Amino acid sequence: MGATTVLLVDDQALVREGMAMVLGQEPGLRIVGEADDGRAGVQLARLHRPDVVLMDVRMPVLDGIGATREIVTHCPQTRVLILTTFDLDEYAFDGLRAGASGFLLKDASSAELVRAVRTVAAGEAVVSPRITRTLLDRYRQAPVNPPESVRLLEELTTREREVLVAIARGLSNAEIAAELFLSESTVKTHVGRVLAKLQARDRIHVVIWAHRHGLG
Repeated sequence: MGATTVLLVDDQALVREGMAMVLGQEPGLRIVGEADDGRAGVQLARLHRPDVVLMDVRMPVLDGIGATREIVTHCPQTRVLILTTFDLDEYAFDGLRAGASGFLLKDASSAELVRAVRTVAAGEAVVSPRITRTLLDRYRQAPVNPPESVRLLEELTTREREVLVAIARGLSNAEIAAELFLSESTVKTHVGRVLAKLQARDRIHVVIWAHRHGLG
């Protein structure tokens, strides 16, 4: 298995240099490019198809929200991690709605940065419980489509529904495996099928979907 490739998109050179220094010395991680505005970030993402993009929000030419939306559209296998100064930043929420896989505070420690990149690359989401609760409150206010919800639920097997509910409760694969008496590899397979059938990019979007439809 090759190294996890990372693209850095931030208009502050010192921020990019700091992240590059931390990630560049980690085994299994490789920086493939840097951009100082959203448009350049999209172009590099389409060129390199990185596993993870670390994306600032406020940038010239094209902001991080627009860049995230384009990258998710053109590079569906690439995960975007929004960089934000405040954990309840409105722009960061817009980033999740645009398809990002989570938040990362700019004052995160080196260890948190590395862990976040590895987590997102593995298809997980990086969002604190407090942010998740706020996010779910906002999504609960949005209208849902009952017929579509019923159709999607009917596509899930009984076991997949159990896994869906467990994900909505915030359980990890290991915790789901213990609760349902399954191997972690089997749980991982079920999680993948749930993501595919619900057309969700990662777990945070599954959690949002489940809570919006009364399963959380």
